[in-house]
Amino acid sequence: MIKYYTKACNFYFGKNSIIKVKNKSSIPLHGNKLISFDTIEILSRKSKKKIHIKKIKQLKGEVKKKITSDINQIKKKKYFKNLNFSNNPILMGILNLTPDSFSDGGRYNKKKRGVEHAKKLFSEGCKILDLGGESTRPGSKEVKANIEWQRVLPTLSKVKKMKKFISLDTRKSIVMEKGIKNKVNLINDVSGLEYDQNTINVLKRTKIPFVIHHMQGNPLTMQKNPKYKNIILDIYDFFEQKIQFLRSKGIKHNNIILDPGIGFGKNLKHNITLLRNISIFHSLGFPVMLGTSRKRFIKDLCGVNDSKERLGGTISSSLFAMMQGVQILRVHDVNEVTQSIKVFNCLKF
Repeated sequence: MIKYYTKACNFYFGKNSIIKVKNKSSIPLHGNKLISFDTIEILSRKSKKKIHIKKIKQLKGEVKKKITSDINQIKKKKYFKNLNFSNNPILMGILNLTPDSFSDGGRYNKKKRGVEHAKKLFSEGCKILDLGGESTRPGSKEVKANIEWQRVLPTLSKVKKMKKFISLDTRKSIVMEKGIKNKVNLINDVSGLEYDQNTINVLKRTKIPFVIHHMQGNPLTMQKNPKYKNIILDIYDFFEQKIQFLRSKGIKHNNIILDPGIGFGKNLKHNITLLRNISIFHSLGFPVMLGTSRKRFIKDLCGVNDSKERLGGTISSSLFAMMQGVQILRVHDVNEVTQSIKVFNCLKF
C-alpha cells in the first residue's frame, strides 16, 4: 500500500490571512488565524503533487481519508505545558555549560557567568532556557554522567529560583532525573530516545515534557557520510514511530515536541532540503522546534568559519522557519533574533 504525506504550502500572514480564513479560502495553521495556507503538497515515496485546498474533496478513497486526517492535525490548535503558541515563534535560549561546545564552549561554564547569561537571555525575550553540560557537536566524545551533572548543577541551582521555563539538554536518564528533581520543565534529548533505554521509564514516571530529536548515528560519527533514501519522509517516519512508542507507554500528547535535528547526521543538501520542507511535520500534530543557530550549513553556504560570525544565516533561516509555522526556535543570539522577528512581523502584518 502506498503511504501518503501532507505538507502545508503557500502561506498567508496577518490581515490577509484573517480575511482568507474568514472567507474559507485558506486554513489556519494550528488554530492561529494570523498564519494560514491554501495549498497542500501530497507526497509519497514515488510522487508528489500540489493541489488547492478546495480540491481536497475531489480526492478519493484512502488518499482522501489520509489527507483529511492530516489536515485536521495541521489546523488543530497546539497546547503545551505553560507555553503559548498563539504568538509564534517561542525562542529557546541556548546556555552551554561546557568547555567544548562548537560555538561558545568555555564561555559560561563558571556559575557566575552562566547565571548572568541566563538573566540576559530571559531579558532579551527567550521563554525557554536550554541548559546543557555535554557537547554534542560533530566529532565530540561522550562525557560521563557525573561530570555532565557537575557542570549543570551550579547554574541550574540558581536559575531555577527565577521560576522560568527550563529545558535540560541531555541524553542520559540519570542526569534527566537529577534535573527533574531540580525543577527542570522539559527534557531535550538529541538522541531521540536512542542513547539510553531507561529514558522512557523516566518520562513515564515523572510525566516530564520531552523533545523528540532526530539524529542519525551519534555525535562522534554522525557527519561521516550520512545517507537517506528520502530525508524528509525518512525523518517523518522516524517521528511517527517514536510518537507511537511514547503514546503506547502512556506519554501524553501535549508533552511531546518534535525537532528534525539540523546538522545532526546531515550534510548541506540534507539540511537545506529539511528547511525547505519543514512544514510537512505539522501534519504529525505536535509543536515543531528548530535549531539552525550558528550551524555549519551556514559556513558551507557562506564560507564563514567562525561560528560566532554566522548571525546573518541564523536570522534568515529562523525567519524562513517562522514563515513555515515553526513554533520554537532554538538560538544563541536571542536579542538579535527577537529584533528581526519584531521588524519582520511589523512589515509582514
